[in-house]
Amino acid sequence: MSNYPASRRPSRAVTIWLAVVIAMIAGIVLVGGLTRLTDSGLSITEWKPVTGVVPPLSEADWQAELEKYRSTTEYQVQNKGMTLEAFKAIFWWEWGHRLLARAIGLVVLFPLLWFWWRGSASRATLRSGAILFGLVCAQGALGWVMVVSGLVGRLDVSQYRLAAHLGLAFAIFAWALTMLLQHMRGPLPAPRPERRLPGALVWLVFLQVLLGALVAGLDAGLTYNTWPLMDGALVPSGLMAEQPWWLNFGENVAMVQFQHRMVAYAVAVLALAVAGLAAMRGQAKASAFFLVAVVIAQITLGVLTLLGGAEGVQPVALGAMHQLGALALLAAALIHYRLAGESAAIRFAAPAKTGFTSPQ
Repeated sequence: MSNYPASRRPSRAVTIWLAVVIAMIAGIVLVGGLTRLTDSGLSITEWKPVTGVVPPLSEADWQAELEKYRSTTEYQVQNKGMTLEAFKAIFWWEWGHRLLARAIGLVVLFPLLWFWWRGSASRATLRSGAILFGLVCAQGALGWVMVVSGLVGRLDVSQYRLAAHLGLAFAIFAWALTMLLQHMRGPLPAPRPERRLPGALVWLVFLQVLLGALVAGLDAGLTYNTWPLMDGALVPSGLMAEQPWWLNFGENVAMVQFQHRMVAYAVAVLALAVAGLAAMRGQAKASAFFLVAVVIAQITLGVLTLLGGAEGVQPVALGAMHQLGALALLAAALIHYRLAGESAAIRFAAPAKTGFTSPQ
């Protein structure tokens, strides 16, 4: 169903542009996850938005980059004596991550300017596109703020800044996907009560993404590597060991992993409720059942990733798939939210069927 009149169809060029942007955002989420999982994120110690696109081109350039890395706490404590070849391996991950980020900015900006110049996109699309470009720029700056937190005095970046960086990446993805849905299907009808439950699920998935980033930032997934129990119990001891109490939710590895598990169960329950509601009303059933399937797959990936860290080593492939699965789950939740709204609008707009006819 489209909410556009028959005389107005979405621009194919804008559709392709937004689809490419969404695919690139998914790609950078995957590359960012791999950069973190391979401990590569601190290998470049400077932020050069323009000149940084050129990698080291000579042996002297490589030695200079390695010397800068040697000033970090990560090198001095964890990687002391690292060879140049080993350094190159982590450098290329971070360099590729930053290069892809720059490419996304250009792919957002230049087509947007073209559509504006040609008048081939609606004002709403141009406004949303300008916000999208602003978010991408903010993400680049936030990425550097995150990296700075881990250069001196820490082995890793701040888990809070990591959560902010990942959360903004998911917000950018959600914004671009919403733009695409609105471009292809028209404005979403006015809010209806039927969209409240799917909307709550979207926000709960986003919260779970932030909690997952805290788990990653603290390497909390490398402790309590059993499921469904943690330390032999559903509710382990030591959840409130830190003082003051509120620090536990972001710095106590037991609490951080526990809350990530509990919210995963809450996502599953809410997704089942959303699917049950869709089945009862006969609205957007396919997207609701697909959503449940994605939730099951993502929880399975989470459990496998947890069990895979039992030896104290990050399971890189599983961890990357789990992060990408979170993006797929957010997409499925957003799409169902949209389709549930459309179905509700149709139902409310349809005239009531009764056994009486209107008097003439």
